[in-house]
Amino acid sequence: MTPFPVREEVVLLDEEGRPVGVADKATVHGPRTPRHLAFSCYGYDAAGRVLVTRRAAGKRAFPLVWTGTCCGHPAPGEAADVAVHRRLRDELGVDARDLTLVLPDFSYRASDGTIEENELCPVYVCRLDGDPAPAPDEVAEWVWWDWDAFLAAATAADSILSPWARLQAPLLDPLLDAALPGLPRRRTA
Repeated sequence: MTPFPVREEVVLLDEEGRPVGVADKATVHGPRTPRHLAFSCYGYDAAGRVLVTRRAAGKRAFPLVWTGTCCGHPAPGEAADVAVHRRLRDELGVDARDLTLVLPDFSYRASDGTIEENELCPVYVCRLDGDPAPAPDEVAEWVWWDWDAFLAAATAADSILSPWARLQAPLLDPLLDAALPGLPRRRTA
């Protein structure tokens, strides 16, 4: 027996970030995407490197773009931190430790010319043990980067990173030491 596909829904928001409904994720992203709830997560290993992923070629929005560790959408009624744990397991086969919300009010709009993102996107950081085992329909490639290299890539004029990662990285930088105490990080002068 063939299982029915699961319909993934996103939470629609008004401009103040209050839920106003739900929509099918497959139909909500387009040239004029309504504001909706999402999240981003940056996972660090014991050496203080961040796990950077390249979105799969089959992704509807921003395919083959390099970005942070994981991003996604909480389901209606699902707490954002629960959604982060779920997506880290589903996309990358990893479990988060010390998951910490660092940018609760991060919001952005970005377009790749055909698909627009319009999200209230709280940003989390966490610790990860071991290498990921990514789902190929979610992640094309992955690499561990030193944080300073990621930050430099995010702020470069010709950045290869997603629009949201470019905006998030400079905001995350001053918060990492407090969010993940003891995280070894190299700092450039």
